[in-house]
Amino acid sequence: MAEAALDIDKVTAGYAGRMALDAISLSAKKSELTAIVGPNGHGKTTLIKAISGLIPVKTGEIRCDGERIDRLRPDQIVMRGVVHVPQGDLLFPAMTVHENLLMGAYLNRGDREVAKRLDFVFTLLPKLKERRSQTAGTLSGGERRMCGIGRGLMAGGEILMLDEPSLGLAPIVIEQIYDVIFNLRREGRTILLVEENAQRIAEEADVLHLLDNGRIAWSGPGTEFMARPEIVQAYLGI
Repeated sequence: MAEAALDIDKVTAGYAGRMALDAISLSAKKSELTAIVGPNGHGKTTLIKAISGLIPVKTGEIRCDGERIDRLRPDQIVMRGVVHVPQGDLLFPAMTVHENLLMGAYLNRGDREVAKRLDFVFTLLPKLKERRSQTAGTLSGGERRMCGIGRGLMAGGEILMLDEPSLGLAPIVIEQIYDVIFNLRREGRTILLVEENAQRIAEEADVLHLLDNGRIAWSGPGTEFMARPEIVQAYLGI
């Protein structure tokens, strides 16, 4: 059985006194794809932000490779190998693709290592190499999403957390984005993926967790989830 790369133990977190996560517990195994699905507004993005240190954890603990990280700053969490690719990418539109990618490596001071990561990103995402001198604000939606993933990879983490990578994209572009994600998993990256479209990710997810009102309503293999129509209909309306 694979070891846990991330352990979330009875975590409560939220905004302005409203708790969006209610003592939630789950783990993401090394080199596996763990999916978090559920309706909008039920805590999926809050969970990713809590892990990456963008919002404080009120109670509970988060561990990476057995070491507690929920008291660390976001930059310290990145240095531990946990990288967050946010919903909507949040690129710097006036900067070039190349400059945006280099921003992902700002914590690394070794020119040789940065060049190695950049070469990896351009090999995985050749369209970015073609667009390297183009400003991010002029990219298509799919290209921006790829640039966001590439920037996350430039941080060098082994744990990649992606928040709604298919949001707002055309079906053919979604396929391209997920091909990249699945390739990363096959290469040994640990993927924690937030996705509203459970149908798209279920077959590929090693483990799927259904989040409802800040709690885990169901957990198991992704293929098993789609075989439970009563759960899918009740929580996702599919």
